[in-house]
Order: sequence, then structure tokens, then C-alpha cells
Amino acid sequence: MGTLNMLGLAKRIGARFLLTSTSEVYGDPLQHPQVETYWGNVNPIGVRSCYDEGKRTAETLTMDYHRGLNLEVRIARIFNTYGPRMCIDDGRVVSNFVAQALRKKPLTVYGDGKQTRSFQYVSDLVEGLMRLMEGDHIGPFNLGNPGEFTMLELAKVVQDTIDPNAQIEFRPNTEDDPHKRKPDISKAKRLLGWQPNVSLKEGLPLMVNDFRQRIFGDENDHTNASSE
Repeated sequence: MGTLNMLGLAKRIGARFLLTSTSEVYGDPLQHPQVETYWGNVNPIGVRSCYDEGKRTAETLTMDYHRGLNLEVRIARIFNTYGPRMCIDDGRVVSNFVAQALRKKPLTVYGDGKQTRSFQYVSDLVEGLMRLMEGDHIGPFNLGNPGEFTMLELAKVVQDTIDPNAQIEFRPNTEDDPHKRKPDISKAKRLLGWQPNVSLKEGLPLMVNDFRQRIFGDENDHTNASSE
């Protein structure tokens, strides 16, 4: 409904419309890496389908407004992104691992930890979105970092960055959790002249510094307030 409302607004004022879609439109992909022409493998009645199908429908609405009403649109399919100022307890895997390691809690890995994701730093994503909006191509475009990590490999990078002694705690996997996720960014390279520049090992410490300041800054504020 939010997409529909914004499409209506864009039509009324003659604005160019950007839809920030998601790699989740590919579901649990049978093609690896994923290209924009792949239609995906989504369970329409699963526990994740409200998000997956919601974004797929948003893409449908966006293209219908473009074809039927000649609205200028751009579609980006964003893969896992991380960086400073994320919500500390938002439930995303990078946020979880960083916050858990800083708080001296076990890193929670679901399933066997062999499922893969690709992680791009926020500044790379912003650059991609700007190039998309300033260019002449509708998309959709995959915007993500092709560097692929298993959850256990991600946990190891977090351990190396924060606490080598951080423990890993395995829990049952969530339903319909995609086994693999990696963008093919050939189209973005070719048409937008874009590719990510920040590796996980470069970007993660920047996020950790921000999380450390906010987590322990908040705790210090509470301690000071209690003692006054």
C-alpha cells in the first residue's frame, strides 16, 4: 500500500520514482548467482512470503505505473547491507553478531551455518542508488557485493574483529531460509558503471566502532543516571 500511495504521488507531481526492492524476490534460488532475469523460487504461503511477495508485488505495481501511465521509475534489488547507525537489535545477522560479540554473548547461528549471504557496505549501496536515479535505465538492478560468506565465515570475521573468544550457539533454522544468496552485478557494472569497493573486512570495523559507542555509551548514561 505504501508503494501504491507513493506511485500515485509521483504521478501527480511528475517525479521519478525509486523502488528499493530486495534480493528476497528471488526466494530460495535455484540459480546461483542470481541475475535480474531470474524469476525466483518463492513459497507464496510461507512464513517469509509476506515480505517476499510484498516486494514482488511492489515491483509489479511500479512497472504497471511505468507502462500504463508513463511514470519514470527505477528499481533496485538490494542485497544484505550493513554499516553504522543500523538499529542495534533489528534482528539482521550482521547487527546480531556484532551486538552479541560486544555484549560478550554467544553468536547465534541458525541451522548448520553453511547458508550463504553477500554483504555490502552502506556507502557502496548509496553510490549505486544515486547512479541508478541519475541514469537512464529502469532496472531492475542487483545492488550487492558479490563476496559470498557462510554464516560461520561471517561469525569468524566478527570474532576476529571484536573478540576471538566469542562463542557460537547453534539454533534450529527458520522456515524457508534461503540456502544461497549472491548477486550477479554484471548489469550494474555495464549500465551504471557501478561496483562495490568496500570489503567486509574493511567495512565491519567501521560498524563495530559505531555499535560499541552506542551500546556502551547508553550503558554509561544509565549508570551515571542511576548514581545521581
